[in-house]
Amino acid sequence: MKRTYFVEAMRSFPYSVRTMTPSAMKERSPISRRARAVEESVTLAMTERAARLRAEGMEVLSFSAGEPDFETPEHIKQAAVEAMAKGYTRYTPSSGIPALRKAVAAKFRRDNGLDYEPAQVVISCGAKHAIFNAFLALLDPRDEVLIPSPYWTSYPEMVKSTGAKPVLVRGSEEASFKVAAKDLEAAVTPKTKLLIHCSPVNPTGAVYSRAELEAIAKVAVERGLWVISDEVYEKIVYGSTPHISIASLGPEIRERTVTVNSCSKTYSMTGWRIGYSAGPPEIMEAVAKIQSQSTSNPNSIAQYAAVAAFEGDQSFVAGWVAEYSRRRDVIVQRLQAIPGLSLSVPEGAFYAFPRVSALFGRRHGKKKIRNSAGMADLLLDEGHVAVVPGEGFGSDAHIRLSYATSMDCIQKGMDRLEEVVRSLA
Repeated sequence: MKRTYFVEAMRSFPYSVRTMTPSAMKERSPISRRARAVEESVTLAMTERAARLRAEGMEVLSFSAGEPDFETPEHIKQAAVEAMAKGYTRYTPSSGIPALRKAVAAKFRRDNGLDYEPAQVVISCGAKHAIFNAFLALLDPRDEVLIPSPYWTSYPEMVKSTGAKPVLVRGSEEASFKVAAKDLEAAVTPKTKLLIHCSPVNPTGAVYSRAELEAIAKVAVERGLWVISDEVYEKIVYGSTPHISIASLGPEIRERTVTVNSCSKTYSMTGWRIGYSAGPPEIMEAVAKIQSQSTSNPNSIAQYAAVAAFEGDQSFVAGWVAEYSRRRDVIVQRLQAIPGLSLSVPEGAFYAFPRVSALFGRRHGKKKIRNSAGMADLLLDEGHVAVVPGEGFGSDAHIRLSYATSMDCIQKGMDRLEEVVRSLA
C-alpha cells in the first residue's frame, strides 16, 4: 500500500522534477519564476536610499517620490476621527462600503461623464492595487499587453506577474512622448488582449487630446482590445488640453474599459491607500471576487475619510494645481538652462523628465557616467540630490524628477544638480 501510494504521488509531479537528482533538488531555487521575473520598483528603491542617507545625518533633497507635499485637508482627517469614534473599525464589504461606492459613482458622473452604478465600482488599496486586480481579471498567460513608453515603472512588472507579456510601444519625444494610434495598431498581434493607458502620463507629464484619444479608442474597438485607463493625475493639468476619460468617448469603448483612479494625488491621501475602479459589470464582478480572496476590504477608517473627500469642498484642488504650475515653471526653466540637458514641458502631473544622455561618457573624478542609473547615483553621492533613473520608466536616456516638493527644495536642488553637471569632464 505504501509503495503504491508513493508511486502514484510521484506521478503527480512534472517529469522534470521526478528525474532530478537529490543534489539538483537542493540547488533548485525556492523562489517562483513569477517572482524572479519581477523587478524592484526603481522609484521606491531610490526613495528608500535617500531616506537611509538622511538617517545618517545628510541633507538629501529628494525629487524621487510621486507624492504631494500638501497635507490631507482637515475635513477629511476629521471624518476619519469621527469614523473611529463611531466604531467604524471593523471589516467592511470587500469591495468597499456602500456610501463610498455611491460617492465614487457620483464622482464619475460629475467629473468624467461616466454613468456607472455603485455595483460597478470596487474600492481597492490604492490605484496600484486596482490596476493589479484588473490585470488578474483580464489576463491569461501568454496574452500580450500594449504599454505606451515611457511608462509608469510598475506596469510591465504587474503584467509579467500574471504570466502575460508586456509589449512596449515607444512614444515620440518630439510629440511629448505620446504614442500615436497608428503605432499601437502596428503592435497588435493575435495575442494582444489589452492596452494600459495613462493621461496625464507618469513620468513625462504628457496629456492626450480628445482627437488622440478618439483615434486610440477606435483602434481598441476595431481590434477587440480591452483598455485599463489610469487617471490618477486627472486633476493636475496646466495647459489648454483638458483631461478626458477615454471611456466617455462612446458606448463601444466604455464597454471595453476599466477606469482606475485614487484619492492619493487629488486629495494628498497617499498613505490612506484608497483607490477605485469601475467598468463593465462582468469585469468588475471578477475584480471583486479576486479582491475578496486576496486583500479583502481596504482600511475601513480611510474609506469613511474618502467619502468626505468626494462629497466635501473641492476648491482647494485648484490652489494646489496653481502651486504645482508655479513649481513646474521654475524647475523647467532651471533644467533647460543646464548644459547637456533637454526637456519637453510637462502639461500635467508633477514630473519633469529631462534627457541626460548627452552627459553619458563624461566623468566626475574617477566616476564615468554610462547610463541613467549612473547619473542618478552620481547626483545622490556628490550632490545629495535624489532623482529616479529613466531606465525604470523605459527610457535610459532620461531621469525623472518630481516637483511635488517645496520651492526652496527645488531651487537648492537645481543649484546642486547644476553644480554636479558643470563639474563633469
